[in-house]
Amino acid sequence: MNSADNNQNTQPHNQTDATSNVLGEAISESEPTSEPKIIDSQVDLTTYQNRIAELEGQVKEAREAHARANAEAYNARNRMEQETEKTKKFALEKFAKDLLDTVDNLERAIENSQSDNDPVLEGVKLTHKSLIAVLEKYGVKVVNPQGETFNADLHEAVGIDPEASANQVGQVLQKGYTLHERLLRPAMVRVGS
Repeated sequence: MNSADNNQNTQPHNQTDATSNVLGEAISESEPTSEPKIIDSQVDLTTYQNRIAELEGQVKEAREAHARANAEAYNARNRMEQETEKTKKFALEKFAKDLLDTVDNLERAIENSQSDNDPVLEGVKLTHKSLIAVLEKYGVKVVNPQGETFNADLHEAVGIDPEASANQVGQVLQKGYTLHERLLRPAMVRVGS
C-alpha cells in the first residue's frame, strides 16, 4: 500500500509540475521582448504618407468652405435684417407724400382766412396741428428754410427773390418734408441773387 500511496502522492505533484511548465512557456511567449521584432514587408510608406497629406488637405478645404458658408450666411442675415428695417422705416413714404397735399390745402385755408375769430378757422387750425403731429410721430419732419442758405439737396429753386441776400432762401412757396432724414418733398423756394 505504501507504493500505491506513493504513486497517488507523486501523480498530483507531476501534474502540478506539468501545468507550471505549460503556464511558464505561455507567459514567456506572451511577454514582450526588449528587442523590437522586425517584420519584413513590401509596404511603401510614402504612399500612405501622401494619402494622409491629401486627406489633411481635403479636411482643411472643407473647414475653410464651412467657415466661408457661415460668414456668407451671417452676412445674408444681416442684409435681410437691414432691408427689413429699411422697408419698415419707409413703408409709409407714398402714403405720407399723398397726405402732404392735404397739409398744403389746410395751410392755404389758414393763410387766406378773413377773420381770426372764425370758429371754422379754429377747426382748420386744430385739424392742421393734429395732422402735423401724426406725421411727426411717424418720422415726417417739416423743412421750412426761410432765411437759410440755399441747399440743393433739400430745396428746389423756382425763382429769384430780389429782397434776399445772395444764395439765401427768400420766399418759401411750399414747405418741404423729410421722412426719417430722407427727402420726401423738396421745399419750393425763391433765392436771392
